[in-house]
Amino acid sequence: MFLPTTSGEIQELGWDRPDIVLVSGDTYIDSPQVGIAVIGRVLEAAGFRVAVIAQPETESDDIVRLGEPRLFWGVSGGCVDSLVANYTATGKFRNQDDFTPGGVNNRRPDRACLAYTNLIRRHFPKTVPVVLGGIEASLRRVTHYDFIDRKIRNSILPDAKADYLLYGMAERSVSELAIALRDGKDPSEIRGLCRMSKEAPEGYLELPDAASVKSDPACFEEMFQVFYRNTDPVTARGLVQKHGERYLVQNPPSFYETTEELDRIQALPFTRSVHPYYAARGEVRALETIRFSIESHRGCYGECNFCAIAVHQGRTVRSRSEESILEEARHLVAMKGFKGNIMDVGGPTANMYGIECLKKIRSGMCRDKRCLFPEICDRMPMRHDVQLRLLKKLREIPGVKRVFIGSGIRYDIVMHDKEFGSAYIRELAAHHVSGQLKLAPEHLDPGVLDLMGKRDGNSLLSFRDAFLRESAKSGKEQFLTYYFIAAHPGCGEPEMRELKKRVSLELQIRPEQVQIFTPTPSTWSTVMYWTGKNPWNGKPVFVEKDTARKEKQKAILTEKEEYFPMKLTGPGKDRRKSR
Repeated sequence: MFLPTTSGEIQELGWDRPDIVLVSGDTYIDSPQVGIAVIGRVLEAAGFRVAVIAQPETESDDIVRLGEPRLFWGVSGGCVDSLVANYTATGKFRNQDDFTPGGVNNRRPDRACLAYTNLIRRHFPKTVPVVLGGIEASLRRVTHYDFIDRKIRNSILPDAKADYLLYGMAERSVSELAIALRDGKDPSEIRGLCRMSKEAPEGYLELPDAASVKSDPACFEEMFQVFYRNTDPVTARGLVQKHGERYLVQNPPSFYETTEELDRIQALPFTRSVHPYYAARGEVRALETIRFSIESHRGCYGECNFCAIAVHQGRTVRSRSEESILEEARHLVAMKGFKGNIMDVGGPTANMYGIECLKKIRSGMCRDKRCLFPEICDRMPMRHDVQLRLLKKLREIPGVKRVFIGSGIRYDIVMHDKEFGSAYIRELAAHHVSGQLKLAPEHLDPGVLDLMGKRDGNSLLSFRDAFLRESAKSGKEQFLTYYFIAAHPGCGEPEMRELKKRVSLELQIRPEQVQIFTPTPSTWSTVMYWTGKNPWNGKPVFVEKDTARKEKQKAILTEKEEYFPMKLTGPGKDRRKSR
């Protein structure tokens, strides 16, 4: 049974009105891998009446169809920032949207959090609180660079004129907020919550004010340094930032979910389908990927500078229990339409399951070093035996034919695992690849990789050779898909030409999976893009901001000019493209 999304369903349930209405930029897929569905199911389990309005029409009164909720409106741009969903890195409009029925990108407004909040205020002028959440709100919660406007914008909270903002994964904080509002209590001290205030709370760190950050790149960098250092729940302090005459107040982050909490969330009664009200409008492509996939963990300790996962999900990996994952797999087997294939078991990086530093869990993130960069920390127990055991048990479940790893892996930590790395590659090649395995070296130039926060590419060739060798032993013709980034800060045409030469000579491929760097909010790479400086040593960094030259960088890597002879030898023979 779905959460209701029509007035007819509300009446059938016998409700006078919902306690909470969740509004999303995605269609309503009731899946444990879709944020609005997870929040809705968590609130439902806590005893609240929750309804969903997905992709409401902004030029009609569609938003009023369920009436006004009793406690609050929850507004999310969707699983992807709406501007990233709507535009490419060079500002071209995307015609396709995998989270919209029919696949045509005609339902998600730009700056969806602002658009939906304005829509609610227009039809319900004096309404209950509007609460922002999801990745769009989370990453734009302080002043941030906007790649469409090409300037620094205010926090999304005062821009939207919403009442509260919940950042991060937010299951615990949204439950606490709902309980506080139900009981008539002040929610302002809830961890993971942002609000506007006339005064700065005592003991909170003050960021440079919004006006200074907009006018001075050095202030923007200073702000982000303090902001990033205070994203770990164990050590973070509350933050304030002045916007005009008021203060944005960011409470310390909500504590991470325990294994038991993750297990309970995943066991909630998700239908893993598109609500019929929206399914009638056409197929939803995203469902193909996630319906028969399993999320095994959250968070990533990779901290790549161009990635916002560390800010949104956290730098500590929280893994579900083995039994919880096996139970979910048994549930998939029993579902209508299951054909024996689990399409993915993973998270932001599949092979981080079951791996985490105990010191980090107890005492918080190290302030002076990262887990994987520039070297893998010797306190990180880099062992793949936990995931190997899980994958083997999944394969043995009656009705399961294949278990694929679709979410990508970090090959460097596989090669670092001297005890179980070889066995992991062997099992991966023999059982868990659907013809292609995703790898993301991003670049091979040492200087560019350093600015990306990624280790050098020396382990890539070793992994490639081992994977192809094990694939051959298993009697399978399998390939590696390589993802690269063009026009990242520090990368010019000379670096792309050198990358072209190396992938041709060493990997013996012509890459097809190449994306132009997008300066999304709340990443170190975006700080470099805006300031033109390395934020750790203050040295100038080349930044390509001309759209045509960004396209040229991509073209250098994808053009047909070859650096290797026509007759190939070695593991990559007869493969002229990265599949």
